[in-house]
Amino acid sequence: MSRNLESPVQTQMAVSALNRALSSEYPSKSRSEGRASGWKRIFVQTDTGCVLAVQLDRGDNAHTVKRKLQLALNVPTEESSLTFGDRVLKNDLSTIRNDSPLLLTKTFMHRSSSTPCLSPTGKDIQQQRDRGGPIELLVCPSRCSRTKQLVKDVARAIRNGVDPIPVNSGLGGAYYFRNSKGENAAIVKPNDEEPFAPNNPKGFTGKALGQPGLKRSVRVGETGFREVAAYLLDYDNSANVPPTVLVKISHPVFNVNECVSSANMKASKDYPGAVSKIASFQQFIPHDFDASDHGTSSFPVSAVHRIGILDIRIFNTDRHAGNLLVRKLTGPGKFGNQTELIPIDHGLCLPECLEDPYFEWIHWPQASIPFSDDELDYIANLDPMKDADMLRMELPMIREACLRVLILSTIFLKEATSFGLCLAEIGEMMSREFTGMEDQPSELEVVCMEARRLAIEREESSTEIDSGDEDATQFELDCEDDHEMLKAQSAYHFELKGGSSRNPLSKLDEAIEEEEDDIEEEESNAEKLGYPKAINKWLPNISKLSTSLNGVRLGDKIQCQLPAAPKIMDPVKIFEGNSNHSGSQVGNWRSANEQLPTSASFVKLADMGSETWALFLEKFQELLPEAFRSRKCGAAGQRARQRLGTSCQF
Repeated sequence: MSRNLESPVQTQMAVSALNRALSSEYPSKSRSEGRASGWKRIFVQTDTGCVLAVQLDRGDNAHTVKRKLQLALNVPTEESSLTFGDRVLKNDLSTIRNDSPLLLTKTFMHRSSSTPCLSPTGKDIQQQRDRGGPIELLVCPSRCSRTKQLVKDVARAIRNGVDPIPVNSGLGGAYYFRNSKGENAAIVKPNDEEPFAPNNPKGFTGKALGQPGLKRSVRVGETGFREVAAYLLDYDNSANVPPTVLVKISHPVFNVNECVSSANMKASKDYPGAVSKIASFQQFIPHDFDASDHGTSSFPVSAVHRIGILDIRIFNTDRHAGNLLVRKLTGPGKFGNQTELIPIDHGLCLPECLEDPYFEWIHWPQASIPFSDDELDYIANLDPMKDADMLRMELPMIREACLRVLILSTIFLKEATSFGLCLAEIGEMMSREFTGMEDQPSELEVVCMEARRLAIEREESSTEIDSGDEDATQFELDCEDDHEMLKAQSAYHFELKGGSSRNPLSKLDEAIEEEEDDIEEEESNAEKLGYPKAINKWLPNISKLSTSLNGVRLGDKIQCQLPAAPKIMDPVKIFEGNSNHSGSQVGNWRSANEQLPTSASFVKLADMGSETWALFLEKFQELLPEAFRSRKCGAAGQRARQRLGTSCQF
């Protein structure tokens, strides 16, 4: 039965469009008509989830876009920022691609209950309706021709009155969209219905888009980009990730919480508009159950390995059994209990810093079997720099910090497999120990901490040498005409080389001074290296890592030398103390790279300059062989270690 568009139940919120949309495949429109209507189109999403299509003319900049939004939203936008991933857009929009999703955020978020939400008024909605189709592709890789056809089928079903079905399980909002036959065709996850997002339908609200979310290093509203990234990185469909794209999709079924809707919106009962969302759109894969409902003995070794390879590369922080679908293989040539694995739910991969990953497969027997030659060739052919460039091209909204984690993880995988480590050993080196209420850094993180220290040290010494050369040159120029001063300088250097002018007690004095200044130097170094204050006291031990790795297992080094880090309060819990489910939001928006807490990771990657980052990777690769030897030496004891870990099923 066709849905009743006049029903007030389905008119919770409508999305305004500032001008007629550009040419779109849904519904199809001639390109000439699209070009005549404007230069390009962008989709701007407010921090409460409202999506607006904005038509740009040549010469438009971020300021004019904000003025247009101010007219549509009927609220001031002077204290808001227009962002695209890491970038805070100021003027030029020429590098922003057509149909790109941008985020409008408040610069200062001291919002009270009387502060208006960035949502369109009823008057603006009635005057300016979103004339785009039910589904419009925002990010669609070139190899997604099959998914494009799937999107067409779902759009046709929507027009024919086939409604989607909300998914009841999990923490976030998700919907099964069906084809014209009524079969599940795709699963759609709106980014403003994620856990803690403004329009989460299951009560897990309290944050604006762009703030740290369920995992501290993954921001609210950005899991959809990661779903697409996981599919893009699954070359040759090696791990079997279902095709995934990013879309703007409209339907009345989507959730809008009462706190987000304006008073005018709630009173607008006669407007038949649908709610527009930015969402991930993933092909639905028929399956029999998930890995939590089935013994692991029937899982193919190659399938476990290939999923594990992907999880290592993308630093998956949430690979639990519930997001490994299992399909029984039947038919000619199939015998016994053969199964196929389909990995889904990659929204918590590619964190902005090194988190504690969660790998369900880490203790499966298949993970301890050596890689096959084909798998080793696949890993050897991976190019982390090309992977990062590809994501910058296909997903320009992905943050640079996420790409650095990808590069680091891929290098680690390649070096570890070259050394002969199996999947389980690699996963264990990446995983943290959790004892009592305290986290300890993983073996990977310890290596990264030392690599960062060496990189900073080398960069500083290089700067000092350059500064010294400049001082010496200036000194020679100043003294060029003074022969006596030159002689005095020569005598001074001679005395230093011979040591005759050195007071024998000066060494003792220096030693006493150095001992007294140790703590201050360690704290100063911690600030330079970007370490959390909680681990400042580890620095004397960490700084000796490069000279003391020989013959010592890193796991023992963590347990014996380094005190455990105090468990850092989850920012979600901190935030809940200042918010409630009525939508009041408290916070302080800073620049795009400063919103994560400093203590979210033992090692920060995002704050390194390009030169420091290059030095860090160089030192990181130099330290890895010794770390791998330490792992091999203590493999027997390490294999017996069990770990509970944490995961987030949604």
